Amino acid sequence: MWGKNLAAGGTIMTIQARNKPQLAIMNAVHDLPVLVARDQGFFKDEGLDIEFVTTPGMAQVTTSHSVKFDSVFDRPLDSVYNDGGIDQYRMCEWGIMKRAVEADHGGLRRRKIVALGASMSKFAIVVTGDSNIYEPEMLKDKAIAVTPNNGSHFTTLKMMEGFLTPEHIKTTAAGTMPKRIEALRQGTVAAVSLMEPWISVAQKMGLRIVIESHSTRSEAASDDLDGPTLKAMFRAQARAVKALEKDPTPYIHYFIAETGGLLAPHEFQHSRLLHAAPQPYTRERFDDTYNWTMKWNMVVPGATYEKVVDNRAWE
Repeated sequence: MWGKNLAAGGTIMTIQARNKPQLAIMNAVHDLPVLVARDQGFFKDEGLDIEFVTTPGMAQVTTSHSVKFDSVFDRPLDSVYNDGGIDQYRMCEWGIMKRAVEADHGGLRRRKIVALGASMSKFAIVVTGDSNIYEPEMLKDKAIAVTPNNGSHFTTLKMMEGFLTPEHIKTTAAGTMPKRIEALRQGTVAAVSLMEPWISVAQKMGLRIVIESHSTRSEAASDDLDGPTLKAMFRAQARAVKALEKDPTPYIHYFIAETGGLLAPHEFQHSRLLHAAPQPYTRERFDDTYNWTMKWNMVVPGATYEKVVDNRAWE
């Protein structure tokens, strides 16, 4: 389980030497069940001793890195994973699909889809309060700022393709969520794609929501985590989901912190939070998601369910 050697920055990291799984934490909207399971001791209840690795996310006001359309593997979380510093993480379903397929294709550290994740993160396409754009069709040929090849990008395409043909859907990069809002208010872009807590911040600022939708996470893991370990992790997340369904308010502070003080706890719209216990990733789900990503020319061809998905947590 823990015997694989990984190259990391010119040195060799031995997973056996660190003796515990390393689990990524990034944006609260994607990772809240993990945070709750950690805080409430649910992982420990499963007999797990986990090291939690925090990486910069586009929802955090302190994040300074930029993201390009033509690369995913040089981003902070991906770089740490490739160097062996993370064993398991979650992102938007299409982003995990792209990484699982293309890492193996490019000779990078392998990762497989091991579950449909717990967080159904809400994304919204937002315009200024005085904008003359009132419905998705009015964004024809107008720039919408997203995080390239991540949840805000894919979910924007999903929302917009019901209203416009692909050649008229225009996306661009404008940095983190707060930088995106700044670009919108300066008129650099016509609209921005945001997730919580920045949808709530946008509403507080008087910006207008054009359309919003939930977006499912997927869970990715290295070959170094065996099925029983993953199963225990997902049981802990399932307990966290029940706690969040009962009352999410004790954990809203994670979202407030990401805004750097721009939002008070009572201003956060926690009704947008939606979670469910992790589930096996089915062949039908793989086919639908992979074919859709292929349609948008966002992933290389030739992938198969057998190569990309491993439901070992449920075996």
